[in-house]
Amino acid sequence: MLPYYHFEKTDAAIPLICIVENRFAAFLLEQPDRIKNWVNTVNFTAKAGSFCLLHDNQGNLEQVLLGIDVEDPFQSFGALAKQLPNQVYLLQGDDCDQRLAALAWGMGAYAFTRYKEDKRDYPKLLIHNKRDQDWLKAMLRSTYLVRDLINTPAEDMGPEELALAAKELAAEYAADYSEIVGDDLLKENYPAIHAIGRASSSAPRLIDFTWGNASHPKITLVGKGVCFDTGGLDIKPSGGMLLMKKDMGGAANVLGLANLIMANELPVRLRVLIPAVENAIAGNALRPSDVIASRVGKTIEIGNTDGEGRVIVADAIAEACRDKPELIIDFTTLTGAARVAVGTEIAAFFSSSTALAVELTMQAEKTLDPVWQLPLFRPYRTMLNSTIADINNAANSGNGGAITAALFIEEFVTPGIDWLHFDIMAYNNKERPGHPHGGEAMGMRAVYALLCERYCSQ
Repeated sequence: MLPYYHFEKTDAAIPLICIVENRFAAFLLEQPDRIKNWVNTVNFTAKAGSFCLLHDNQGNLEQVLLGIDVEDPFQSFGALAKQLPNQVYLLQGDDCDQRLAALAWGMGAYAFTRYKEDKRDYPKLLIHNKRDQDWLKAMLRSTYLVRDLINTPAEDMGPEELALAAKELAAEYAADYSEIVGDDLLKENYPAIHAIGRASSSAPRLIDFTWGNASHPKITLVGKGVCFDTGGLDIKPSGGMLLMKKDMGGAANVLGLANLIMANELPVRLRVLIPAVENAIAGNALRPSDVIASRVGKTIEIGNTDGEGRVIVADAIAEACRDKPELIIDFTTLTGAARVAVGTEIAAFFSSSTALAVELTMQAEKTLDPVWQLPLFRPYRTMLNSTIADINNAANSGNGGAITAALFIEEFVTPGIDWLHFDIMAYNNKERPGHPHGGEAMGMRAVYALLCERYCSQ
């Protein structure tokens, strides 16, 4: 699974010497003249992310000098697996976080290979500590799972295929799995999920699995699973539709987080709920101004058929609350407004608990998984008022779009239950060290660290 690591001890590993730029001059003074001369010849200054190959007198690679930024291992290590010669390397230096450096190495090495073979020969990073190996394997497996699911186009990742991926993950950990599919959603009272997905040839469904000891604290993850979003009858322009294979990025992130929880046997009672649909166009598609029912009985006026994600999440959130978990976390690719607010590289989130938000922010800083809290500014709730239904899925103003979307979902959250809502991009628009172009896990590591802090010490 991980061809760019070496997990057995070896004396043949090439030292990868980590140096902070402002300490490089002192380091260089202690080196032999041949190294000083070569470094000056190639103008290496230990700038973060840059490296210098050093050879012995026979021309063999002897060591590598690497400029690092101790605050950003991804910038320092995230591109190395695609740049260094195919050898085994051993990190040396006291300034780098070994775990995060190894994670950045592996995240940068990722390639999506479903349709195009990856023919590269990878350099390998030596990781001989068993605990670090186990942590790394689980973290990268989850990250790659998220990326692979998002990168797969809707032709091969519709509601049925997304359900199969969830079912396989659940089976791996002996979780209890079930699905409610098609018209059975109406029989089981999930009318909002059915209404959004009914126009697709791939039937809408609610994916549901539980894992863990029933006596442990209950947490529920909800992931928006819109496998493709045309916008419905309020159809998107071609540019806006181009990346809509990623509109199930919330579901992908939830499955990645679930894998981390189950692989590391966190002492929680986990439930995963994923409403999986395609927002398609057909004769039975929802129309603007239609009014539909929801699981809790609230009626929803469809002000815009392109506001479908919050509608399906509403039914799933309502079901999540029925179990009275102590924490509900939903991941969604919900609004362009969140991208405008925080950009594409930060996970915007909302929380019903100030303490929970502070704790999450602290863990995000530790894990280098950037998040930013936006406010649940409840006076904006009036922007969702409807004259003919209990609530409108589209605000009457384009301002504060991420907030009004969060307020819509909050309508279906039972008061008193801690709730985190993520509105994420789930995609890298450009290549960055450790973050290849394409699908991305966002907020997953931060939330996992939060859960570990909360439950592993109990």
